[in-house]
Amino acid sequence: MENRAAVAHEHEHVHAHDDIVYPRTIPFIGVHLAALGVLWTGFPAYAVWMCVILYVVRMFAITGGFHRYFSHRSYKTSRVFQFVLAFLAQTSAQKGALWWASVHRYHHLHSDTEHDVHSPRHHGFWYSHVGWIFSKSNHEADYDSIRDLAKYPELRWLDKYDLAPAVLLGVACFLFGGWPGLFVGFFLSTVLTYHGTFFINSLAHEHGDQRYLTGDDSRNNFLLALITLGEGWHNNHHHYQSSTRQGFRWWEIDITYYILVALSWTGLVWDLRQPPEAIVKGERPLGRKVIEKVARDLAATVSLDHVTARVREKWAESGEELSGRATRAREQLEARLAEMSLPHLPTAHELRERAEEMFQESPSLDAIVSRAHEILAHAVASRLLEQAGSRA
Repeated sequence: MENRAAVAHEHEHVHAHDDIVYPRTIPFIGVHLAALGVLWTGFPAYAVWMCVILYVVRMFAITGGFHRYFSHRSYKTSRVFQFVLAFLAQTSAQKGALWWASVHRYHHLHSDTEHDVHSPRHHGFWYSHVGWIFSKSNHEADYDSIRDLAKYPELRWLDKYDLAPAVLLGVACFLFGGWPGLFVGFFLSTVLTYHGTFFINSLAHEHGDQRYLTGDDSRNNFLLALITLGEGWHNNHHHYQSSTRQGFRWWEIDITYYILVALSWTGLVWDLRQPPEAIVKGERPLGRKVIEKVARDLAATVSLDHVTARVREKWAESGEELSGRATRAREQLEARLAEMSLPHLPTAHELRERAEEMFQESPSLDAIVSRAHEILAHAVASRLLEQAGSRA
């Protein structure tokens, strides 16, 4: 985890995305070009059915396996079925279960910050959709972040030979359905599965509704939920990541969850986690990390340069010597700023009104406003001290 953060920091000061290893895009592009073979084979009914079935089965393996099991451990299963889920998911040619879980856990740790591996806010739509896959910093799984999974040698083997399941499936499709089975059944369904999955990293952080305050850009999107068998309820998921069910309301279709419930009747999976009622209703206070992220977003809506200039003017009117203040502790300066009646430093009440316009109702709104006010006072104090020091 630390290594990935160090690499991300290293590339903050260079041209955006220049760490992409373009030779690694060749197989990815090759799969897309191979899917064009459907123009030669046409679309026999049996091949179309192969395409549909393989899309649904592999999308479930990704959403129910890679995501809800390996990444979030939102339910339990046996070691044998764990291997089956990993193998099925890897027939999608989206690398290994260990790699997928490692990168996804890192995404949640830094969601929509500058360290997020695929944030549209910081890296743009296309990089968040596909480009991040080919970055040097994302090439290897961080086994330290997935010790609960990396202890299984069979999963490590699959991670080492991550394309083996996909190759075996491609061969099976050709043997069963000939060229249409290969191009329509395998390659076309693989491309569709690629982009169905990738839409959650890109579109689900740009388009949709935000029911819950999560400190990131995750959104609920009904269409994406249909395409991805339930993953489109992305804001729900970021609100409570350990839930097996991501469609929190009865009308939020979550096919992956329905399949897992059916599997639980057979005993293949068990202990499917549910979101507590207080979580669904949004009544539980937010965590410290989310409050900090949201407070910083709120504080960022205020022009620091403008506020600092007006504070200097107000300070001059008060007759106090700013350079003398600069020799005192920062905490004293911040406290003095909080006490002063500064017309251009937003009050807590004004920040709350702004927060109510920006965010949905939350039991932690007062805590967010209070922290945003502290952040602003600290930022203005730092700016004033810098200016005073440069003039001393």
